[in-house]
Amino acid sequence: MPSKKYLQEFQYFLFSQHFSDGIKTTIGVLLPSLLASYFGNMAVGFSLSLGAICVSLADSPGPVTHKRNGMLVSMVLGAVVGLVTGYVRQYPVLLGLEILVLSFVCSMFLIYGMRASLIGLAALLVMILTLAQPLDPSAVPQFSFLILAGGAWYMVMSLLSAQIMPYRQTQQALAESIREVAKFLQIKAEFYNPTSDLEQQYHRLVTQQVLVNEKQAAVRELLFKSRLVVKDSTRKGRTLFMIFADMVDLYEQITAIHYDYTALRARFASTGVLPKIVQLITGYADALHHVSLAVQSNQTHGSESPQLARQLEELGQAIQDLENQQDSVQVLVLKKIFVNFKVIAERVQSVEKYLQLGAREDTAFAPREEFAPFVTHLKLDPQLFLQNLTLRSSVFRFSFRMAVVCLLAYVLTKAFPYGQHSYWVLLTVVFILKPGFSLTKQRNYQRLLGTLVGSFVGILVLWLVEDSLARFLFLVLFMVATYSVQRINYVWNVLFMTPFVLLVFSFLGASGLAVVQERMVDTLVGCGLAFLASYLIFPNWEAKQMKTFLQTALKANLDYLQMLAKPEITEVAYKLARKEVYVTSANLSAAFQRMASEPKNKQRKKKEVYELVVLNHILSSFIATMASGRLSDQSQVLSEPSKKMVRRASQALQNALHALDASQPLVAVDPKPLPEPTDAAVTPPEDTLLQEQLAFLNKVCHDIARTTQALS
Repeated sequence: MPSKKYLQEFQYFLFSQHFSDGIKTTIGVLLPSLLASYFGNMAVGFSLSLGAICVSLADSPGPVTHKRNGMLVSMVLGAVVGLVTGYVRQYPVLLGLEILVLSFVCSMFLIYGMRASLIGLAALLVMILTLAQPLDPSAVPQFSFLILAGGAWYMVMSLLSAQIMPYRQTQQALAESIREVAKFLQIKAEFYNPTSDLEQQYHRLVTQQVLVNEKQAAVRELLFKSRLVVKDSTRKGRTLFMIFADMVDLYEQITAIHYDYTALRARFASTGVLPKIVQLITGYADALHHVSLAVQSNQTHGSESPQLARQLEELGQAIQDLENQQDSVQVLVLKKIFVNFKVIAERVQSVEKYLQLGAREDTAFAPREEFAPFVTHLKLDPQLFLQNLTLRSSVFRFSFRMAVVCLLAYVLTKAFPYGQHSYWVLLTVVFILKPGFSLTKQRNYQRLLGTLVGSFVGILVLWLVEDSLARFLFLVLFMVATYSVQRINYVWNVLFMTPFVLLVFSFLGASGLAVVQERMVDTLVGCGLAFLASYLIFPNWEAKQMKTFLQTALKANLDYLQMLAKPEITEVAYKLARKEVYVTSANLSAAFQRMASEPKNKQRKKKEVYELVVLNHILSSFIATMASGRLSDQSQVLSEPSKKMVRRASQALQNALHALDASQPLVAVDPKPLPEPTDAAVTPPEDTLLQEQLAFLNKVCHDIARTTQALS
């Protein structure tokens, strides 16, 4: 069984966007150097490859138009930076001033999004690697032009590959999102396992929720912002869109399988029905893994396994037998869960059908108009840059920190020169220093571990392999691996990069041991500077921002909750509210994870914040459970007592928001008691279950209000 899992993981990687990007980047960077080396001019090849590396950073996943614009800006900016640095590198004071200004400005690009941040990083990379070049002033214009030409070569190659395989990037991103949903579903199975720790499962669930949101946001960006995929003129585009729509609905159904698990376990642990639920959920998680692999590898996929259909039927029969033995009201919660499973089965079958037959043409299908509100658009407004020039901006504090520590690294390498590659200190700082302390700390550990292990691997290869051709093949292998994992695992990225660098220097005639020694020292110095800077220079502690994340998450859940009492719910309004809840909840969970890795004396009210993260997830899951039922049947209008319970829950959330921000209105809580539970003998079981759910919902909302008081 483990070997099968590893084989599946290897298949995922081979067909992944990361591996294809790794091959593309390797070709784009390596080919110019090989051609130039063949004609006996390695310096020209280095300049061309530097331009290609610069532009490859801006070639991050996203709509083709965004990639094209990003690569154009990166290409021109890299050439300009190479030109300026080439001239001022001979003047230490001017070079120090350039490092200070450029590192600040390029770090401020973060306010315009991740792609802009990578463009800034590429410009800093050009500046640093230009320092390693023995350039005469007369050769600077040619050097700058070659950077431009190398970038242009990479951009043409990247756009050409996108033209040849227009849907490949979307397929790979969609497959990754399906895979994360499958993992989320697998975690949900453990909630029905009476022996599992609920608190531990909640921690895993909110962590996985962050990944699901990230992957779905990436697909949403590709689908809704890429005209080629969204328009209803191609069967492939419609198929990808419909699969994603079904997967978002499927994720909601998975989220909606949420009940009072403590009570559920206590009530049904001895009946034997819970293991059947666990087995069925695990089966559907495995089915989604297979769907993900089929989408990613561009293959057809068979229909749902007969075993799953049989397990679903057996679960239904077990619930029916239980209903014949017990009170129907108590068993109704299991029947609701069973209905959720039937919907999940339908969604999985729908996705499998799209993979087999594709989506039919629909003249009424107009996703660009209908789903435009689901995409956020960031304007490249210069005013945004000016508005962030304040200490209240976390990006400004990060940029100031980056500028100071880069200048300090440059001064240190000038005052205490060590080896021939002292620019590695500056390079380490630029790649290690991040806006938050927790991520900088994590990158420090990863960089040191990757450098240590990678150095050992590199020395081993140089010692065992003497043939030049074999060494070159190892170089290509490490290069592909480096670029394949650069966006998913920094430890492996550095581990593969280190032997790759050692092999490059071995071809240039440098001693492997000398390069390793210098690289280790420079890495230690760079990591130390970055770590101290993140702690001492305008540190950005997550605890100071947790209230903001909590506010946005609770406000989104409040809007989501209030939809229950509306006489009619439109599908688009409902899905927009649902999206906002998922995004804000994921942001809250990610912020808590970052805070948890910061120094303990900087973690304020960690226990209370974690409780709110879990309660927020429970709240959104319960609302989804009830709201999805309302959406599927608009006739299910809440009774007046039920509406009163919704209003009471809303009041508790509004007061929780007031506790977090005094400018929010404080609502007077209705002094009247909640409606008493009706007599189960004269009330339909559905209404009784709804009252139980609303009562639990009120408890969760009041627990949130109580816990937020402890944060104020």
